[in-house]
This record gives sequence, structure tokens and C-alpha cells, in this order.
Amino acid sequence: MTTKVQANHYDDHDINQAARCIKAMSHPLRLKILCVLGNNAVSVQDIVEQVGTSQSNISQHLSILREKNILATKKEANRVYYSIDDARMLKLIEMMRDVFCSKH
Repeated sequence: MTTKVQANHYDDHDINQAARCIKAMSHPLRLKILCVLGNNAVSVQDIVEQVGTSQSNISQHLSILREKNILATKKEANRVYYSIDDARMLKLIEMMRDVFCSKH
């Protein structure tokens, strides 16, 4: 008996982007930031308060997440708000929040 395997065609660009994003999210502080954001736009000051580290440390990690196209920014007056920019990443992060970030 011969089993025929159906070839799956994956977009290499999407696979590479997913790998870069997962690598960027793998740092505990960045994962915590993403859990804080969820599907909301949150100011840097609010992220600092909720995560509990210095603003310069948060800013470094936010910069990495922006470089990987995970986050978008919006500026209002003197505040910068961060949000998750990619719907696919939001879905992945929501799943991770449900599994790892929920309070037991």
C-alpha cells in the first residue's frame, strides 16, 4: 500500500517572520509586556507601572518588539501608546496570555 503525502506550500516570508517574532517574544520581560498590552493600546508609563521596571529598560524592549513589526505606536500629546500591530501576532499572543499569563 502506497501512502500519498500531500505537499503543503508554506510562504517562506511568513515562516521567517513568525520565527523572528517568536524569538523576540521569548524574553520574559517582553512576554510580560505583551501580556500587559493584549489587544489594548497602552502608554509607556502604564506599561512601566504594570511591569515594574525602569522606563529605560521597558523602552529598550519595546524598541526590539517594534523592530520585529510586532508593535505599532501612536503619539498623543506627550504620551506614546503601544499596541500589537499584526492580527496574526495578536491571536498568538492572546493564546499565550490564556496559557501563561492568566492568574491562577
